[in-house]
Amino acid sequence: MLDAVRKTGVRRLVYVSCNPATQVRDIRCLTDCGFKLRSLQPVDMFPQTAHIEVIALLEREKFLS
Repeated sequence: MLDAVRKTGVRRLVYVSCNPATQVRDIRCLTDCGFKLRSLQPVDMFPQTAHIEVIALLEREKFLS
């Protein structure tokens, strides 16, 4: 999936994940190919458990002003 995203001209990407470790790995890959992490927002969908969702907003650097 990441290869497909990198090859498109998509300007913004919203990445929602329930696995912070794989999300970090994937965001690192995306930033290496020109995306910039703009924000992260954790969401506690399952209170009183260790499970969280994390929403990340990434933008391609060449489109940033």
